[in-house]
Amino acid sequence: MSDEQRARAQAEQDFRLYLTLSEEMLKFISREDVEEFFDLQQQRDALVERMKENPATEAFREEAACRAIVARIQPIEQQLLYKAKAWLNKSRRQTAAVKNYSVTPLDVHPAGNFISRDS
Repeated sequence: MSDEQRARAQAEQDFRLYLTLSEEMLKFISREDVEEFFDLQQQRDALVERMKENPATEAFREEAACRAIVARIQPIEQQLLYKAKAWLNKSRRQTAAVKNYSVTPLDVHPAGNFISRDS
């Protein structure tokens, strides 16, 4: 197998892995397992960097095999975006609710100081 063939095979493998990571991210954000979601996001970001370094990636993008993979990725990406925004909004609402109910230290009531004073 030539270097060019290996690079093309790696490009295809990377696109398939991107699809798999996206599917897994969707599962974990649906379960609201944000830590695992972010871990998968970091893995996917590293994969994208590797894909950018492979010269065969752009050539593979033109192939029907890649277009088929991308067609499967796109709706997942839309769902991820929607669910991530929903999670963020929910998190913001919860944070606002917590802040509304937080108890601030109260100063000692002046009458209490007056009554408990030794005469």
